Amino acid sequence: MIRSHHCGELSLPQVDQTVTLAGWVASRRDHGGVIFIDIRDRYGLTQIVFDSEENAQLHAIADRLRNEYVISITGTVSARPDESKNPHIPTGSIEIRAKTLELLNEAIPLPFSIEDEAQASESLRLEYRYLDLRRPRMQQLLQLRSQVSHLTRQYLHEKQFIEVETPILTKSTPEGARDYLVPSRVNPGDFFALPQSPQLFKQILMIGGLDRYFQIARCFRDEDLRLDRQPEFTQIDLEMSFVDREDIIQLIEDLIRLIFKETKQIDLPSPFPRLSFEEAMSRYGTDKPDLRFDLPLQDLCQFATACDFQVFRRAIESQGMVKALVIPKGASFTRNRIDNLIETAKEFGAKGLAWVKISEDGQLDSSIAKFLNTEDLRNALPSANPGDLLVFVADQASVVHQVLGRLRLLLGEELQLVDRTQWKPLWVIDFPMFEYDEASQRHVALHHPFTAPHTEDIPLLDSQPLLAKTLAYDLVLNGFELGGGSIRIHSPSMQEKVFDLLKISKDEAREKFGFLLNALESGAPPHGGIALGLDRLMMLLGQTESIRDTIPFPKTQKAQCLMTHAPSSVDSGQLQELSIRTTAKKPAPSP
Repeated sequence: MIRSHHCGELSLPQVDQTVTLAGWVASRRDHGGVIFIDIRDRYGLTQIVFDSEENAQLHAIADRLRNEYVISITGTVSARPDESKNPHIPTGSIEIRAKTLELLNEAIPLPFSIEDEAQASESLRLEYRYLDLRRPRMQQLLQLRSQVSHLTRQYLHEKQFIEVETPILTKSTPEGARDYLVPSRVNPGDFFALPQSPQLFKQILMIGGLDRYFQIARCFRDEDLRLDRQPEFTQIDLEMSFVDREDIIQLIEDLIRLIFKETKQIDLPSPFPRLSFEEAMSRYGTDKPDLRFDLPLQDLCQFATACDFQVFRRAIESQGMVKALVIPKGASFTRNRIDNLIETAKEFGAKGLAWVKISEDGQLDSSIAKFLNTEDLRNALPSANPGDLLVFVADQASVVHQVLGRLRLLLGEELQLVDRTQWKPLWVIDFPMFEYDEASQRHVALHHPFTAPHTEDIPLLDSQPLLAKTLAYDLVLNGFELGGGSIRIHSPSMQEKVFDLLKISKDEAREKFGFLLNALESGAPPHGGIALGLDRLMMLLGQTESIRDTIPFPKTQKAQCLMTHAPSSVDSGQLQELSIRTTAKKPAPSP
């Protein structure tokens, strides 16, 4: 081999040994007759010494080295003098006295330096991702990702799971987001879809008798992107037969605790706390609450019914609600800051934002104070104290929860209420089975149409389907949804009833899900599963701001790869071969 050791493993026990290292020049320091080179690979750094008195010719060659040149050196391990030891790196107690040097490759001047503190924009780093990947921080994140994948596989293999790869080229089915479509050359006019998830296939595997399946699966969704979304992403996907909700929750809790303990020496609680969907929305305005700080939404419906403020009363009379946030010490907010909060609330969907300051003597200070009874408001908000600011939203429940939930997160950051040393996992359970979509005038599945209802709620499907709760569960950590799953429908008649409620006709159901329906009629066991977002898990474990830092070759927010310039146009001959004509007009190239 070219090297005898890695650049991060040598220490005092190897003193006087002759070794060969290979890697990149990380830095170069010329002290006249002595040149010091730090050589780097993914394992670490080692200092190399080129002394002109020991070998003038070698010293002259070393003088021509520059950062990111690829070299191989052979030399003797030597203990560093006490005054030059570096306690911050594992190899800081030794150095290599060079005997030979081979230049394996030169490097042109780079667009940014290979260090974690490099002043480079994200777009520049993504364009030169092959350089960005050399940064120690990126290598640590990818090593962490590999470790998590290994721990997951090891854990699930020990639990008797079988790893199975499901198809990437599959059938387009309605799963909540747009499919990425792939034209079929041998079947002109027909298209494959890239899987949004392996959902139908893993159910088929349970019907096929595999009992316990998993894979670390690639998934694809053509949706608008943000910091925690990518068009292609990775799930830890699994399914189990003859289980109930508690079996899956316990299995996943143990896996997540193992991952955090083994990778970060973090002890997560046992068991994880739980909130129903209804409780999460009521207290935090979201089904993925960040529990690292308090600041819950306060229900003021009873107070609003009796008060003289018409905005509040009209909201209640129109079947809406009134809720508030109690902002600690918020009475010190300037009017300009409050006006900014009002504008932000409008951006979030509110018609406005009412507010009241509580003075140090307990009086209410606001343009609406004359409509509010101080004593009644104190009784309705026992957590409010002198010096606090109250902000109110009066509207339909969906608007109130969305606006105050987002304001809660914004204020948590702005007021530094978030304890970043805490890890707060949470199960959100008992989701509604359906929502009602006013635009299409029909029920839609809150998760997906294969989610089983609570047994006791089955009668509600005939009378009040919007009240039926499912055996679904989402795992939330520090305000991010790590994953979700459910017990599935395994009864053909129940699946047919759900399709009827979703206004999916028998013909449409057979066209889109015929293979699953046939399978359910062939002896399907009770089964359920979950999918965890590996990329989001890595973003949290790696404590990075963007999911893109945890993926080797990510896309931008416009779903583009800046390094390869994908997506790109293709030759007209390829389109003709696929029986495709494009109507998109490309802008003319710049002169």
